[in-house]
Amino acid sequence: MELLAPAGDRDKLIMAINYGADAVYLASTRFGLRTYAGNFDLDGLKWAVDYAHARNVKVYVTVNIIPHENDLKDLPDYLKYLAEINVDAIICADLGVISMARRLTPDLAVHVSTQANITNSESALVYVALGVKRLILAREMTIDEIASLRKSIPEEIELEAFVHGAMCISYSGRCLLSNFFTGRDANRGACVQACRWNYAIRETSRTEEYPIEEDSHGTYILNSKDLCMIDYLDKLRDAGVDSIKIEGRMKTEYYVANIVNAYRLALDYMENNKVYDLPSTIRNEVYKSSHRDYSTGFYFGEPKQSLDSSLPVSSYEFVAVVLEDSKDGKAKVEMRNRFKLEELELLSPTNNNAVVKIDKITSVDGEDLDECKIPKQQVYITTNTPLKKYEILRRKK
Repeated sequence: MELLAPAGDRDKLIMAINYGADAVYLASTRFGLRTYAGNFDLDGLKWAVDYAHARNVKVYVTVNIIPHENDLKDLPDYLKYLAEINVDAIICADLGVISMARRLTPDLAVHVSTQANITNSESALVYVALGVKRLILAREMTIDEIASLRKSIPEEIELEAFVHGAMCISYSGRCLLSNFFTGRDANRGACVQACRWNYAIRETSRTEEYPIEEDSHGTYILNSKDLCMIDYLDKLRDAGVDSIKIEGRMKTEYYVANIVNAYRLALDYMENNKVYDLPSTIRNEVYKSSHRDYSTGFYFGEPKQSLDSSLPVSSYEFVAVVLEDSKDGKAKVEMRNRFKLEELELLSPTNNNAVVKIDKITSVDGEDLDECKIPKQQVYITTNTPLKKYEILRRKK
């Protein structure tokens, strides 16, 4: 199966590719559903495609807003530009956008967004008739339903499914909360993530407010648990899924590197073993990034506990990213959380979980430091372990 990773900006794209993604999905500053991610301007899109293709990685661009009439004005030129720079596919949710793309850029592959809410073969075949290449399935589908749908559509049509990350309270993405509370339209890219706020209930004739369910952090009744299917990739493969997708264009570069690396290891393990019995060393990686409680969503039927009333947690913190390969035992890094002369854990595509002992910290001006405590400060560290560019140092909390 293809491993499809989020690329909210250049740094995240680089991390996704270097940690094992087969394809990335991203957006420009327009026509996507993550306006507040870093995203890419037009020149940045071309850079992203060139960078990815040079490393045999595909690029899918989201054009998945639910457009109003005035959104259509600049769309034809934009679609033609995406075709011109050799984007591998666009991700669309709106029938009009799909129709326009097939008409104006017939060689540009179209993937149907999860926002189209495909949950049955009849709706799938409508999109197939429009000439799309891939269906990104609704999160509400079970594995058995996916297997059944697979048998009902042409063999050449690809299926994509989410396997990891946050789930919008409107599971397949269409949501009115943000627009209702703030006027920022979630379906046009401006989601304020109102489902992440805390809520209480009040009877109209009274002033008292009552939390509906509360823990030490407050009440978050609309928060879905995060999705995690790392233990069941074989079942998705057997059901006919061609591409597994990680959510997270708004997450950190550490999150992208960590989760992509975990699923790369899991897919490689599945490829090389007859029985998919994932080692704990791989499974435990998904707990080392910020997450809410994990669930398997709808894949095994109606979820009994789909909501989560807690804040995100993480057992590890991102300390530094390596900027240059080690030379003579010394590597240049950029700080994310303060560190001193201590032992840290390495996140690496080739040498995971090695213990890195920092023996010396030196500023770029050559000054010896006891501690690195300035955000994004670049320093040199002397270690017992050779380090490579884009590897990450992390610390157990």
